[in-house]
Amino acid sequence: MNNRLIARRMLRVKPSPTAVISDQVRELEQQGKNVINLGEGELDFATPDAISYAGIEAIVNHQTKYTAVAGTAELKEAIAQKFAQDNQLCYHKDEIIAGSGAKQLIFNALMATVEDEDEVIIPAPYWVSYPDMVRLADGEPVIVPCSEQSGWKLTSEQLQSALTDKTRWLILNSPNNPTGAIYSASELKALAEVLRDYPNVLVMSDDIYEPLRYRGIGYQSFAQAAPELADRTLTVNGVSKSHAMTGWRLGYAAGPAWLISLMQILQSQSTSNPSTISQAAAVCALTQNEQFLDGWRDKLAKRQDKVLQTIASIDGLSADAPDGAFYVFANCQGLIGKKTADGKILNDDVDVAAWILSQAHVALLQGSAFGMPGYLRIAYAVDDALLESACERLSNACQQLA
Repeated sequence: MNNRLIARRMLRVKPSPTAVISDQVRELEQQGKNVINLGEGELDFATPDAISYAGIEAIVNHQTKYTAVAGTAELKEAIAQKFAQDNQLCYHKDEIIAGSGAKQLIFNALMATVEDEDEVIIPAPYWVSYPDMVRLADGEPVIVPCSEQSGWKLTSEQLQSALTDKTRWLILNSPNNPTGAIYSASELKALAEVLRDYPNVLVMSDDIYEPLRYRGIGYQSFAQAAPELADRTLTVNGVSKSHAMTGWRLGYAAGPAWLISLMQILQSQSTSNPSTISQAAAVCALTQNEQFLDGWRDKLAKRQDKVLQTIASIDGLSADAPDGAFYVFANCQGLIGKKTADGKILNDDVDVAAWILSQAHVALLQGSAFGMPGYLRIAYAVDDALLESACERLSNACQQLA
């Protein structure tokens, strides 16, 4: 490969670890192996019928042409209604944008605002794509490790220490991927108090897992908890996790009009509007009764319990019950240093995840991918029978370690 043909920005980034693990699973399956993938962030539930039929109706009614880059008027109205009802946030149409997934909107926001040497504060553990998105925008990710003992959440003291004159963004993800941690209103207010003295710092509130919460845990988005900073907060959400619509590729965001305008310009020169069919389905998703969520949460809570019970039974693994999302972030430091049946030493979490995949044919993601070595992310959004089998395989495999 001739490196002179490659843009320097591409030398700063790596493929998404979730994409890598999916490729490894496919390769093993092609070899005839029966692999259970607990590495992907995707619900196994079907998109609710009413939403799917809304998409079909859009096709039948020939709603298949270009729309406004930022989304249809109907979708923007539905998004505004969602924010008003669920988060008590009021946004006008020029403060709202829809895109081809929340991921695209995060990327657009960073590309529109981050320049060389700008810093973006990212609490770890973090969603795998944040740092590389910052690097693609020529910025510098500033990783702030958060501890298991502090509930995996950034403290005001940590934020104060990380802020500099170069800081452009703070990225918050609540409920968090991979830990499921949820910031309380008081914790968000404490962070906002620190940011008062830094008027040039923007806040990205990634709320994509918002409705997936357990045990009656409450929720406030950052702009809701800190309205005085709403004029420099971008709230990002979507229908992928809340309505099992990952493949529909529809996310949305709301924030100050000047930022939304820049994101729209960037989007107009890249993808243009999100799928018209997906927009019609999202209008239904955001305006219909969401009683199905109660059933989903009940199933996910039972699956979470199953994973936690399995972890508790394995010497070398431990985990606390997460408050949201559909992952367990398990401490695997007790497995590091152990020896496999063929005499190989597991030197780190990457070795542990690779060994589990090869030995148990269960795909997990190493904590290193999320900026937190010594842990494993276990996604339990799979069919109950598959999860039962995966837990049994994991338990049996770990018993073979010496």
